[in-house]
Amino acid sequence: MISKEQIREFLALLAMPVMLLAVGIGSVLLAVPMTASGYAVFEDPESLTNPLWFIVMLLLFTAFLLLLIRFKYKFILDWIIRISLFIAYIYVFSGLAGLVCTMDIALVFGILAAGLATLLLWKYPEWYVVDILGVLLAAGVASMFGISLEPMPVILLLILLALYDAISVYKTKHMLTLANGVIEGRMPIMVVVPKKEGYSFIRDGVGGTISPEGDNQTEESKHDRAAYLMGLGDLIMPSILVTSAAVFMPGGGIGPMSTPAIGALLGSVLGLFILLRSVQSGRPQAGLPPLNGGAILGFLIGWAVTVL
Repeated sequence: MISKEQIREFLALLAMPVMLLAVGIGSVLLAVPMTASGYAVFEDPESLTNPLWFIVMLLLFTAFLLLLIRFKYKFILDWIIRISLFIAYIYVFSGLAGLVCTMDIALVFGILAAGLATLLLWKYPEWYVVDILGVLLAAGVASMFGISLEPMPVILLLILLALYDAISVYKTKHMLTLANGVIEGRMPIMVVVPKKEGYSFIRDGVGGTISPEGDNQTEESKHDRAAYLMGLGDLIMPSILVTSAAVFMPGGGIGPMSTPAIGALLGSVLGLFILLRSVQSGRPQAGLPPLNGGAILGFLIGWAVTVL
């Protein structure tokens, strides 16, 4: 007989692919107002140097955050994240408003909504608040990069990011240090899926930190966390390819979703299921290798279908 705990575990695991689907589809829907608003990140969407600049900026920003954590300047880290969230939400909410009103009105709405969202995350970062606003943010960011890069540069970017994620989790393990800093500060740059009834992210956190020495954890400590966590980057990166395929390779699919875009979306979901199977071991896992790999494979299959 299936227990309540098993049902909750299944629902928690199911919630993550649902959020990934929401981000992928949402990013495509936002592509039109994002483009009309001039929110493209790069001027030349064909350039293969764009992913290299992205990686360089990511490395520099990550190093800066790690220094703040290392020297106990977490209050500065808090403010950097809050300001970054506020700016990002301006783009997201003005893009959403651009679907139904003029861009001038959308910008005013975006600023006001961004202020409210950032304040809510600061004062009341409960898991459902973090998840709803996290999905909106991920869709908006994925849309901005998706309209800025054609599929080939995106594929290069996803490959480089997958390699970086694997190295930072399994080799240098600095991503685990960063993740612990985010968890301890209840920073809303991830999605949180409860595993237990009555769970509160504000009160309970995740039931422990992420050990950089995963192999030395006991079986009990591997499974005692009260919630699953997924960084927003794991939702954003594969969805960039979904949006790029929809924008630069239109037609042959369903509505705004082209066949290559559908392939990338389904492939990323398949990659997430592979990741979730690994996550059940209780050890920290690099999310981007299976997620990005699945998105790329699905895109290539969708592209082959349109060509053949």
